[in-house]
Formats: sequence, structure tokens, C-alpha cells
Amino acid sequence: MNQQDYAVGATRVAADRPDGRTGGSGRGTADAVLAVRGAGPAGRAPGAAAGGGADGPRVTDRPVADAALDVTLSPDPGLLRLAHWFAEAGPDGADDLCIASFGLYPARHLGAAAESAADPGVSWWHGPTAHSATSLRAREDRAEGGLRRARRDGTELPVVRSGAKPGRPGRHRRPEPARVAPPVVPAQDRGGEELPAAERRIAARLLLAHPLVTASGPHADGFPLIRRHRDWLAERFDALLGYRLVVGPWHARLRKAGLGPGAGRRLRHPVTGALFTPAGYAQLTLALALLVDAPEELGYRRLLDAMRTAAPELAAEPADLAMALAALADWQVLGELPADADDSFVLTVDRELARAVPAGPPALADDADDLIRRAAEADPATAVRRLLAETPAVLAADLPEDHRAWLHEHRLSGPAALAEFLGLEAELRAEGVALLDPAAELTDLALPGAGTLAQAALLLVERLVEEVRPLPGETVTGDVPIPDALIDGVLGDIADEYGLPARYLSDRTALRRDALDLLHRLALIAPTPHPTRPPAWRLRPPAARYAQAPDLQPAPGTGRHSRPDPLIPSPAAHRSEQRA
Repeated sequence: MNQQDYAVGATRVAADRPDGRTGGSGRGTADAVLAVRGAGPAGRAPGAAAGGGADGPRVTDRPVADAALDVTLSPDPGLLRLAHWFAEAGPDGADDLCIASFGLYPARHLGAAAESAADPGVSWWHGPTAHSATSLRAREDRAEGGLRRARRDGTELPVVRSGAKPGRPGRHRRPEPARVAPPVVPAQDRGGEELPAAERRIAARLLLAHPLVTASGPHADGFPLIRRHRDWLAERFDALLGYRLVVGPWHARLRKAGLGPGAGRRLRHPVTGALFTPAGYAQLTLALALLVDAPEELGYRRLLDAMRTAAPELAAEPADLAMALAALADWQVLGELPADADDSFVLTVDRELARAVPAGPPALADDADDLIRRAAEADPATAVRRLLAETPAVLAADLPEDHRAWLHEHRLSGPAALAEFLGLEAELRAEGVALLDPAAELTDLALPGAGTLAQAALLLVERLVEEVRPLPGETVTGDVPIPDALIDGVLGDIADEYGLPARYLSDRTALRRDALDLLHRLALIAPTPHPTRPPAWRLRPPAARYAQAPDLQPAPGTGRHSRPDPLIPSPAAHRSEQRA
């Protein structure tokens, strides 16, 4: 909602547009409605008290003004209703609801393009892979430990020329390809349209990765590009994805749509990385319901008291409250929060940013499920393009019939338009389409990546593909089941071969849980829920792009956790035969 709408007290605007056009959640979307009220401040210059200074939001130690102490804070009814929905939701439902109501999730794309192009009719299971395009050893994160190949007879081991520590060469250890810097072209030699096109692409990628950009935040360097090309960006985002872009003097907000049930992105504590709980989401929304009308300076204790008064039934643990306020401070809605804040602290509140956070608080939705459905509704073209722009891969088998028909009809032109707009590479396969980002910038998760978990997950998916990938000519519709014992065996082999850092050494269950969770969030595996036991896992076709080239007769595993090939006698059996 524009600033002038708040000034006249607008309370219900169809799809967040004062002219009543469908927006917010995008073209072709059902009538999602905002219910955020209040009278906002006039535009501020940088350095104003409400979080707009060059150093960002801050805490002041001067006494709280009498007006700030005496003001009565009343919650926005739509956001208060949303807070109760969060409190009643399960963990997965709360994540979906967060996406539908705030839309502040980043895009997520696979990197590392395949070695060579392939015909669109080739399956991911047997097509070109990106295996040799990565160098796991060269990407180890020493500060976090990383996986290091366990040494045995280290004095006899050869030196690996990949920048990694010495170790056995192994099939997973490959030298990093030489990097060639692109030629520098003087500005005067570039075409007149090249520089604006590059700036637009940079701005579009920044907004898709960070839907809320401020002039004083961590991505302030890109804010001038967004303002310079805001009209062109707004038109393209609306035409391709149905997203509305709002650019003010000191912030830019790309209002993303929901992704539907089961596609939620987890909100995490901006410092610790801890996952939000439903209670944490409820506290965040409750605080936001009060801040949209709060004074620009507000006593910290006054905010907490107002939250308890507005919804005493939503009382939460201190950790949930701390996570909620930390997220608001990270978005610059609130000033910086000290670890031991008390009544003497005064928070700066940016009401304009507080009103920019909600993408679709409920006014017409009947319940949380209805809001999630409404936020994701769109015509087939827009819906499929959103999935292509936001998710690692789009498989035709996962789409409704009308969406699948659109993807089949626009198999080349649909992904190509987005790839050009965002600087991505389209990978077309028989099962679907993936838009790749070899620069690994337009994603919140990277594979390959640094650190123990990313390295272990990459090794795990490589070896799972080698074990369960269908043979050429085999008829496979969709995913392939993974034997549960195989996961434990492969992780055991990885632990033996590479060793583990202390945090996983004593808790192999945590390694399994975290590695599978990472692969699941990258859509390389999928769970099959079971009512009485942990879910079984299925390997998805895009996972095969990280494995080695198909081997029609793979050698059996050699680690002590691997299951032997039944056609090859074990050493003990061989010795028994010799004695006989």
C-alpha cells in the first residue's frame, strides 16, 4: 500500500493496490486483501530517527518521551488474526503460512552447469552431469572443519594438485578446473544498451534473492540500481511473475506470492540460524501488528507489555520472543536490540518498513489453509514461471494437468524468458526444467558448498545415485525409492573415509538428519510420510546431475558399511573354498 493510502486511513485494498487491480500475489491471483491500517509518516531523509540513518536502526539511551510512554498501542486486526493462525499451526503449516503472508523468502537455484548440453528429451538419470565441474576438496571450510579424508599411511600418500590437503586421490577428488577471468572491456567500447541491461539484471537478481532492500541495509549498494530501473523492473516482474514491486525513497519491496502447501521456506534467527517455531512466528506477527501504528520511538518494555495485553493467550517462551524481535531488527523494522534490554532502552521504529513486511495478511481468507491457497493462486503461465524462478527444479509430474500442459507447450520459450531476465541457464530434461545459477549467488543454499554438512550431503547424493539410479532403457516414472539401510551405510563409509568434526563425531543421527534435510530443501530427495515411523526417502531425477557419468555395471562399495555384491564371494568365503 502506498504511503498516501495510509495517510487517509485506507484499511482494505484489493491485493495491496489502491486502484483495485489484482497485484500483491500477482496477476491471475484470487482477491487476496491486506488489512493493515494506520497513518504513516511522511517521507524521511536518511538519518531520521525511525531506522533510516546511515548506520541503520539503533537503540538510543536517552529517556523515553512522555508521549511514547502514554501512547496506547492497539494491534492491527488482520495481523492479530494471523498471529493466532500461526500459534495454531504445525511446524510445516507455519512455514507455508509465513511464505503466504510475508513472501520474504529468497530464490533457490542449483549451480554447476552440466559438462555438456543434452537433448531436452534426455532423462536426468542418464544425461550429462555436473560432477566434474565441481571441486569438493578445494571448497572446504577450514573454520568449520569440513570433511577431510582420513589418513592412513600418510607418508606414502601422493600430493593432490587441487589445493586440497594431501590424501588418497579417490574418485571424488578431482582437480579444480582453471578459472579464466573475463576480459575487461572499457566502458567506451561497450554498446549503449549493454550497461543498462547489466544493471537491470543485477537489480532483478538482488530483489529475487532479497525481497526487502533498504538504502542503509546490507545490500545498500544495489539500491540505487533498483531505483534507477524501477519502472522497467516493475513491469517485468509483473508481466513474468505477477509480483508487485514498490520502490520508495529509502526501501524497495518485491511482494512475492506464496508457493502453496508443502513449499514453505523456513525462517531462521538472523544470527544463530535457529529455526522459527509456530510460537515464534506468532510473536513476530503480534509485534508487527502493534508496530504498524507505533510511534517512531518506543520503550522496549512498553512494546512487550502491549504484546501481552493485546493477546495474553499467545504468551511464548523467551526464546521465541527473542527470535521474533531479532527478525524485525534484521529487517530494520526495529532498531538494534541489546542482549539485556530493559525499560531504559528506546527502540527506533520504522513504520514504513513495518507496513512493507506483510505481503498478504488475511482479510478475506477463512483460515490459514485458505490464505495459503489464495496466496499461491495464479494462471498456469504465472504459476509455472514462479516455480521456475524460485525453486531448484520443476518436474512435470509434480504439476497439475493445466500447468503441465503449459510447460509442455512453452518448454523452450517459458524458461528462456526467465533465464534472460535473471541471468540463469536453462537445463531441459525429459522430466522437467531447472534454471541454474553457476555463480551460486541467486540461492540461499549452495551445492557444492563449504562446510561439513554441504560436503557430506554432496558425497551422499553422489553415491546414492550410483546405487539406485535406473539403468538405461528401464521404465521409471518419477522418483526412485532409497533403502533406509543404504543411507546409513553410505554415511558410515563417508565417516570412515573422511572423518567427522567433533559436533557430528558423537552424533551420527544428527549428521543423517541434517544431510537429508539439506538434500530435501534442494529438492534432490523427497519424503514418503509414514504414520508410525520416520519417513522413507525417494531420490528425485535432478539428483543424478551431481553423480558421475552412468556406469552400467557399478562396482560394489568397498567400505565396511557397504553391502557386498551377492555375486562376488567375500574374502572369508574365498578362503573357505581354498581350504576345502
